[in-house]
Amino acid sequence: MKRIILLTTIAAMLLATSCQFEKETSNTSALEVYADSLFQASIDSAQIAGGAILVFQKGEMLLKKSYGQASLELSVPMPEDAQFEIGSVTKQFTAAAILKLVEAKKLSLEDDFTEYLPFDTKGRKITINNLLNHTSGIPSYTEIPAFWDLSIKESPRDTLVRLVERNDFLFEPNEALIYNNSAYFFLGLIIEKVTGQTYEEFLKQEFFEPLDMANTSYCSTSQVVNNKVYGYNYSPEGLRQKPYLNHTWPYSAGSLCSTTKDLLTWMSALHERKILSESLYQSLITPDSLNDGTPLHYAKGLVNFSNFGHKEIAHGGGIHGFLSDTRYFPDEDLYIICLINTTGPNGGSFFADKITWKLLNKQEYEGVDLDIDGANLQGKYTGAVRGSTHSLEVKSIANGITVQSAGAESIDTLEVYIGNNTWMDGNDKITIENDEYRVDEAYNYYILKKEK
Repeated sequence: MKRIILLTTIAAMLLATSCQFEKETSNTSALEVYADSLFQASIDSAQIAGGAILVFQKGEMLLKKSYGQASLELSVPMPEDAQFEIGSVTKQFTAAAILKLVEAKKLSLEDDFTEYLPFDTKGRKITINNLLNHTSGIPSYTEIPAFWDLSIKESPRDTLVRLVERNDFLFEPNEALIYNNSAYFFLGLIIEKVTGQTYEEFLKQEFFEPLDMANTSYCSTSQVVNNKVYGYNYSPEGLRQKPYLNHTWPYSAGSLCSTTKDLLTWMSALHERKILSESLYQSLITPDSLNDGTPLHYAKGLVNFSNFGHKEIAHGGGIHGFLSDTRYFPDEDLYIICLINTTGPNGGSFFADKITWKLLNKQEYEGVDLDIDGANLQGKYTGAVRGSTHSLEVKSIANGITVQSAGAESIDTLEVYIGNNTWMDGNDKITIENDEYRVDEAYNYYILKKEK
């Protein structure tokens, strides 16, 4: 009898354990299982130290989870609400701050920015709006080699302004769009000039405190911050500590630190029109056009484009040791936020892309038959791109076009022709006509001219 009772008790315990396991398994969504596998594969292969992902749709938290380690040296697991450096995700805060000042009638988007910041434009009028949408033609300081000696030093911010001022313009204002950290650095100085406050104080007063974003702040290389994670760089030999960067310099272009939770608070408030009025919100998210009428995708601190058939309002960020991605799909009321504490091939956009197409139907671009004579397009095209002057060779082949960048061994074939001398490369649009090679990206619009 005792044996029967014992066996019955064990069976009951096993049944209870089995039921509990089934309950826990059923509570793990397919999305979480998928995200777990993505992150674990990158951690196991030493692509990343760790990261955090948040997915929120129609008022429901679909996924909020941390992975890997906040400190490899101390073997510290990633905390639930880890604080990361978010790099250029900072730009949407800077743009919103400028629009707050427009709302208060303390400046206008059409003001010449030199009314607030001394800078020799060599006679060009450059508006605050040109700074916001990267159409000023001013070179980006992160692409100026001399900056990197300055980047580890503590110097007055005017030092950087003068450094940029000594360099040539990349193009005339509003004739192209090349992503520009200098412009957003200047916007921070304008905010301070107009308000009499530091950039950090103004954002704290206008955004962080009203929204209860207690874990968002200006990054520091000296302060002790709860749950602030270490940053790393990927290398084939293994992960390495990130190099030092003085946070005097990323500033209003990239010096904020935050969490996935705080960023959701910010993004949802922003897109629900709780930060700006309807007209200013539309100004924030609506891209302008170039002088020739060409529409753009970069608005003000945010890109607004069609991501394989789905409207996306977003911005990514990269800074020593950290890669981030924040995206909002208004038609699906979907937010995806990913923060990674490693600079390498698998950054925030890598995971955000995977999650995006797990949830949404990716609508690939359909090509049509080539209806032009590719021989007329052959030649060498040269122009300014981000960080350099770029040249490429276009050649005609049977039913197609090949492109080879100067100095590169690989040759690319433009495969998805959509008509009107235009091809799609992912979401990027390439148009070759009138002796120009135009590349239309979310963050840039390059124009390369054909050499005679």
